[in-house]
Amino acid sequence: MLRLRFLFTCSLLVLNFSCLPIHSGEPAAMASPSVSATTQSDASPIALPVLNIKATRLRIELACTPAEQQQGLMFRRELPEDQGMLFVFPQEQRLSFWMKNTYVPLSIAYLDKQGTVVDIQDMKPLDLEPHPSAKLARYALEVNQGWFQRHQVVVGDVIALDSFCANRRP
Repeated sequence: MLRLRFLFTCSLLVLNFSCLPIHSGEPAAMASPSVSATTQSDASPIALPVLNIKATRLRIELACTPAEQQQGLMFRRELPEDQGMLFVFPQEQRLSFWMKNTYVPLSIAYLDKQGTVVDIQDMKPLDLEPHPSAKLARYALEVNQGWFQRHQVVVGDVIALDSFCANRRP
């Protein structure tokens, strides 16, 4: 019983330290993949939420918790063309991302609380240079580099974000 209690306490400490919140001014999330698009048990596809952006459907993985945001798209070697990751933060703030341990070239769009695109930037793989948002943002959307340009998404466009992560906040 004492050993079980000790293991439980150690587990809680590890979880607490690995999920520390990210502060603005530091890279807010490491722009890289987080959750695999297949389950480990049966390798069947996971149904991903869909964002409708102009005339295009983009399947998105959600990064709502600090742990998901820290992992981001790290360590992935590819990202399907019609897929991205939406980072959802509790309130608007200056966000900053970097590409540590991220092998896929990405573009990032920062969006305010209404879903208006306030900044779009391209990021190089494995680059440790921060990419801060030009304005306050509540969301960050990462896609393959050039995706926004190919789909004519520009600063000022509004993306309907509904209530992604509404029930997933820690």
